[in-house]
Amino acid sequence: MGIVYSEPACQSAYDDDVHKLYHLLKEDPMKLNVQDEGTGDTPLIAACRRGNLRVVQYLLDNHADGTLTNKKQRTCLHYVSKRTFSALDYLMIIILMPILLLGFFIMEDKKRKNEKLMKLILSSSVDVNAKDYKGNTSLHYLSQKKSHRLVPLLLERQADAAVQNNIGDTALDIANKQKFLKIITMLKKSG
Repeated sequence: MGIVYSEPACQSAYDDDVHKLYHLLKEDPMKLNVQDEGTGDTPLIAACRRGNLRVVQYLLDNHADGTLTNKKQRTCLHYVSKRTFSALDYLMIIILMPILLLGFFIMEDKKRKNEKLMKLILSSSVDVNAKDYKGNTSLHYLSQKKSHRLVPLLLERQADAAVQNNIGDTALDIANKQKFLKIITMLKKSG
């Protein structure tokens, strides 16, 4: 279950179907940055929503535009920053944790995959300070999630920790409210 797109290129990207996406783009290269009628998502945004690393790599190799926004004014970077564990992920982690710490290894693998995805997106021409309809940047979302591994990646790309969202909060304000000390320290050092 998940999102159903009206654009086949977006659906293929979301479904992690590189083969189908290859054929769609071979038939019509203009579909590379096509925006879905319903959500405004591009194939790159759709792939980032789902964390499909292979598809993201394929799209970026073909020069997909990482600066395009959907109807919520979110870029692919926003969706990489918003990625969290699903209920199924948590269930697997809980069930497998007592068995040779398999749950821990699954969790760490998912974190590493998300880190690779973030690095891949940051290697493109994406705007690290792009705001969505709530005024949040990727740094705002990472500060909400306690993402110790990902915050430094954005800060290395000169993400502005002083950007305020629509209610006047900066990423530092959010980290302070959540009492995420490591992130508070990182954000203070960057400013």
